[in-house]
Amino acid sequence: MLAPYSPFIIWAAVAVATVGLLFRPFRIPEYVWALGAAALLPLLGAVSLGTTWHAVAEGRDVYLFLIGMMVLAELARREGLFDWLALYAVRHAGGSGRRLFDLVFLVGTVVTVFLSNDATAVVLTPAVYAACKAARANPLPYLFVCAFIANAASFVLPISNPANLVVYGNHMPSLLQWLAQFALPSLAAIGATYLVLRWVHRREIAQPLAAAPEHRPLTEGGRLSALGVLFTGTVLLVTSAMNGPLGLATFCAGALSVAVVAIRQRHSPLPLLRHVSWGVLPLVAGLFVLVEAVSQTGVIQTAASNLQALAQTSPHQAGWLAGASAALLSNVANNLPVGLAAGSLGQMAELPAQTRAALLIGVDLGPNLSVTGSLATMLWLVALRREGEHVSALDFLRVGALVMPPALIGALLLL
Repeated sequence: MLAPYSPFIIWAAVAVATVGLLFRPFRIPEYVWALGAAALLPLLGAVSLGTTWHAVAEGRDVYLFLIGMMVLAELARREGLFDWLALYAVRHAGGSGRRLFDLVFLVGTVVTVFLSNDATAVVLTPAVYAACKAARANPLPYLFVCAFIANAASFVLPISNPANLVVYGNHMPSLLQWLAQFALPSLAAIGATYLVLRWVHRREIAQPLAAAPEHRPLTEGGRLSALGVLFTGTVLLVTSAMNGPLGLATFCAGALSVAVVAIRQRHSPLPLLRHVSWGVLPLVAGLFVLVEAVSQTGVIQTAASNLQALAQTSPHQAGWLAGASAALLSNVANNLPVGLAAGSLGQMAELPAQTRAALLIGVDLGPNLSVTGSLATMLWLVALRREGEHVSALDFLRVGALVMPPALIGALLLL
């Protein structure tokens, strides 16, 4: 039997997790706050153990997707693939910071579209840092590109963001339906993000770059990891077109890529696995539990009923409300649980396709406002800390407040 004061405990746990994610008190990792807050709920009788386990199991496809992508990204990082690409970009920038900015933005868009926004955050960020170090350029403008394009391009394809998996769940549109609905909104979001970021950092990227470094040939491990990336991208596109489980496909492709390199080099894969950011998995699991607990308070059911009523009278207004609300809430509670709530909302109410698409755009694009908005941005922060760089929540908010609104408005206008 659940405690009579369960709603109070649930909202208190959500508040603790949110504060922990936002400010990292005592430098305790984000996953500890999310997992700790979620663990308190069954211990205090606010939710049952069965409900807790069901919420954790709900994210199994997302866990597999993240494991495969993180392992593949770490393989590429260790074998120097993206350092090589970064130096290649510097050489082709011709001493121009603006041209390097454009190249980083282009590469970030391609990586996000075909390998997910989390891959951009984990893989591209260290490479861009290495490129800026080689070019003796201020790295922050180029590093911000990695963070913002990871979300702005994350709804070009279903595979571009794990949040897409939780918003649509078992009702994922076919690849052609997806492209018909999201192609123009994606172009608007990417274009607006590029223009605003380039204007914000116009002075920094106007500085000339140092002489290009000498060309270094790609190692055998780098070539094999590149083939692994291409293989994984192909597998995900085919799986998406066939409406297959993206998580399992990503996990298998990533594991196979690591195994091939390990066998070829006759090295154990364990050192590589030790460098993967495994804390992401308990973070995601804790967030799934928290949003399931929130749904028991009746908030999601009420929102579903109100949105359905509005969609019946004014579908256009319902789309704008859904997109804006999802965007703002994603910055309070992270877009993965908000995406799960949006998916639950879509199951509880009969919503027009446009309203559900607006929810997804808000979930994917809204996190460009703050550092806690998406898992990709959190992984980006982890990558920055590994390189010795620091971006505070306020620093990110100053840029995000300029970048996110026009991209969101443009995407919703063209939906």
